[in-house]
Formats: sequence, C-alpha cells, structure tokens
Amino acid sequence: MITMKDIIKEGHPALRQTAKEVPLPASEEDKEILSSLLEYVKNSQEPEMVEQYGLRPGIGLAAPQIDVSKRMLAVHLKEGDGNLVSYALFNPKITSHSVQKSYLTAGEGCLSVDRPVPGYVPRHARVTVTGTTLEGEKITIRLRGLLAIVFQHEIDHLNGVMFYDHIREDSPFEISEDAIAVER
Repeated sequence: MITMKDIIKEGHPALRQTAKEVPLPASEEDKEILSSLLEYVKNSQEPEMVEQYGLRPGIGLAAPQIDVSKRMLAVHLKEGDGNLVSYALFNPKITSHSVQKSYLTAGEGCLSVDRPVPGYVPRHARVTVTGTTLEGEKITIRLRGLLAIVFQHEIDHLNGVMFYDHIREDSPFEISEDAIAVER
C-alpha cells in the first residue's frame, strides 16, 4: 500500500523526467503499480484511512510521483452530479482538446508539493484522452470540468511538468476572459 512516505516531493529529479511508455500487454508488476496508485487515491478519500495512515487526500496520482518513471495514472473523484468516476490507465494521451480554457477557482494542489502555490492554472476546458485499462482494454474518454483538469494535471506529471509551471509569474491570478471557472 502506498503511503505519504512513498510520494516524492518537488525537487526530486524524477518529477522533471518524461516517463517511459508502458509495454503492453502490461506486466504483472506494472499492473500492481497501477492498482496501487488507484488504491492510494481511493484510500486518501476515506477519513478512517487518512487518519490511520496519515494520508493526504488526493483525487489523482501519477507513477512518477512514487519515483516510477512510467506512463501510468489513476484518478478517483466524485463529480458535481454525485457520479463517482474511477480510472487507472496505462499510456494515457490527450488526443484532442478545446481552444477554450478552464481553471480551478481554488487553484491546484499536488501530493508532491507541500506548500500552497497561489495562482490560477489555465487548462483546456475539454479534452479527449486515450489509454489502456488494467484489463487491457483501449479506451477513449471525453472529459470536461474537474475531470478534464485532473487528467491534464496527471498527464503533465508524465511529461515532467508541475502544475505551477503554468501559472503566470507576473500575474498569477490572470486568466483569459472566456475561461470557465471550475469549483472543486
């Protein structure tokens, strides 16, 4: 089981590397790693597990954050309509995106960053992502709102990009006029 001691922090070189594609079909070891990413995110949303293991709540986690430079991520969250969404993907890729931007009104955070980083992170309002599930199924998903933002954040990790790299240094709270404000 992944705990906070397994999650590397900003400044660690693995967070700035481009992760390697996972050879498919995935090995048992890679399936275990991907399963453990999803397990962490689920556990981190359970108050008893948070208290027992000292977990920081999260809604997404990428393999580079546990010092595994492979293209894997897990996302688990409840959407605004109460719908529970869970994904664990090998080799996720954004295949198309909107021109329109969106941003989290509360700003973004990261399990690998132990400090608040003020500012808005501009993201694409809609993205289409392809990837391969734990079961080996190739899927295509169309995302918007919080889910689109989370996927972009986690895919950035696979490319050695941190969320604060997107924040305008000279004007951290400036965002394009037509950007969609997304609540968490």
